[in-house]
Amino acid sequence: MVAPLLAASPLAVNVLDAQSLLSAFGVAGIAVVLFAETGLLVGFFLPGDSLLFTAGLLCTGTSSSGLHLSLPLVLLASAVGALAGAQCGYLIGRQAGGPMLARSRSGRLRQGADRAEELLARYGHAKAIVLARFIPVVRTVLNPMAGALHVPARTFTLWQVIGGLLWSQGLALAGYALGSSIPNVDHYLLPVIAVIVVLSLIPLAAELRRSRKRAAGHVESGR
Repeated sequence: MVAPLLAASPLAVNVLDAQSLLSAFGVAGIAVVLFAETGLLVGFFLPGDSLLFTAGLLCTGTSSSGLHLSLPLVLLASAVGALAGAQCGYLIGRQAGGPMLARSRSGRLRQGADRAEELLARYGHAKAIVLARFIPVVRTVLNPMAGALHVPARTFTLWQVIGGLLWSQGLALAGYALGSSIPNVDHYLLPVIAVIVVLSLIPLAAELRRSRKRAAGHVESGR
């Protein structure tokens, strides 16, 4: 049986666990979580990558949990949440993005803001907006940062839609493809999600390494 848009919520939900969120809130939870992660700075800790992948996997009907989601609804909810969230974050940034990030006490948010600003400066608006979708925390802060830095609205909207669809639809379909090809893959869900998280951190790690090399090169050249 296909899960309804909004499932009955248990008394306690682990917001860091994708399967717990999907069991509690169904497909509607995908849109809400992605909106919060990409549009509101308070959502930087939410499990967007694993949520999308797990949702796609649960569309195959092979999960031992008994939860079965509709793939068209998952794709629709993920697109709506990811695109609306990014646009909201951009609008917030146009109004108060810079001061809001500056006042944040979260070291992860400040680090993400630095990476987002560096991506925009290094790769240009289009490439940075698309790449940021695949980097946790950075995809949360780049949208308000783009607004605060007055990236043209038309440019931001075009590339956030492209990046948002590649990210949200790609991960959900990857989960669906894996679930369709490997029986009872949900038994190995935790290690699979761990691999996804590690892969999603590779771009950030590579960028940090390049930044350190550039900084070291500047130090050497200054001697």
